[in-house]
Amino acid sequence: MTALRYDEVRETTEALAAPLSAEDQTVQSMPDASPTTWHRAHTTWFFETLVLNGRLPGYEPFDPAYAYLFNSYYETLGARHPRPHRGLVTRPGVAEVGDYRRSVDKAMGELLERREDPALCGLVELGLNHEQQHQELLLMDIKHLLSFNPLHPVYSPDGLLDGPGAALAPAAGGWRAHPGGVVAMGVDNADERFAFDSEYPRHQALVEGFEVATRLVTGGQWLDFMSDGGYRRPELWMSDGWATVQSLDWQAPMYWEQLDGRWHSFTLAGLHPVDPLDAVCHLSWYEADAFARWAGARLPTEAEWETAAAEPPEAGGADPEGWFGRVWQWTASAYSPYPGFRPSAGALGEYNGKFMVNQQVLRGSSSATSSGHARRTYRNFFPPSARWAFAGLRLCRDAS
Repeated sequence: MTALRYDEVRETTEALAAPLSAEDQTVQSMPDASPTTWHRAHTTWFFETLVLNGRLPGYEPFDPAYAYLFNSYYETLGARHPRPHRGLVTRPGVAEVGDYRRSVDKAMGELLERREDPALCGLVELGLNHEQQHQELLLMDIKHLLSFNPLHPVYSPDGLLDGPGAALAPAAGGWRAHPGGVVAMGVDNADERFAFDSEYPRHQALVEGFEVATRLVTGGQWLDFMSDGGYRRPELWMSDGWATVQSLDWQAPMYWEQLDGRWHSFTLAGLHPVDPLDAVCHLSWYEADAFARWAGARLPTEAEWETAAAEPPEAGGADPEGWFGRVWQWTASAYSPYPGFRPSAGALGEYNGKFMVNQQVLRGSSSATSSGHARRTYRNFFPPSARWAFAGLRLCRDAS
């Protein structure tokens, strides 16, 4: 099963890269974004460095220079190329990275044929989930790159990944009450399904009574916020958020532009008029927090979100309230360790733990998220100013 899943995940990454030209795969447009070739090579480097090395007898790295080029942030594994400069590296190119992936895939096949013990399977499973995270990052970075092209190029004509048709319109507005109390959150150590270390351990949290919105905030609601001077009213914003709005001249969500008096949004399916019924997307935490204050509400804590969220629907199932599969939802919670959290030893301990500062938690999943990552306990995280993620919001308020 591990070998079959390995093949499936790796093929998905290649399929996502396929619509792009070789030139588009090797450039980027902002310091936080990475070229498609880098994502393809980095996820391959992960398997080579953390799985194959020392486990497959006689294995030699495909190219020793790749350890420097494609290490992301693992300090214990050595120096690495600066992230903001990844888009300046045009070699190895698309073909060479393809050769690298095929070589590592072949070696992984040999390793999995020789042994499939629980420790190895757990490491491979982590690598597969890591690659699935990069599949969404890859789409985020592709969208950001294409957004700078004045021709508004189309990456996904059917709009299934992002844009019109990506998801059903949110359910009609309303509120659902929860009495509060002591709630359990996080993943049980006895649970056999995969989860990242930051989702452990399961623990208790106290929440007061609250009400949660039964729909995501929509494009129409955001247009009302803008019309009411939302981006020009400092009283709605955190101090750092207001400074960011001023310095970057934010006037609308990322990828929105006004044409002939009407707001449009650039999507992976091209440029389209903002749908007033669809979930608003590409918001920073600062914007989500300001909107919630304008609406007389607030963002939910992650304990409230996890308590109120419906279970992820089965494949093809209905999710009228939009908990999963449309946009990630900002919460009021800082990304911090759960009580009893302990990072893994060695390089794997750098996967999540060292980022537990200056980040805000998002819950749910987006239209670009791998389906297996749509679970109530998943903790996504970004800095509060980040906007290029597929992020929106759901409102919450104290019990009436």
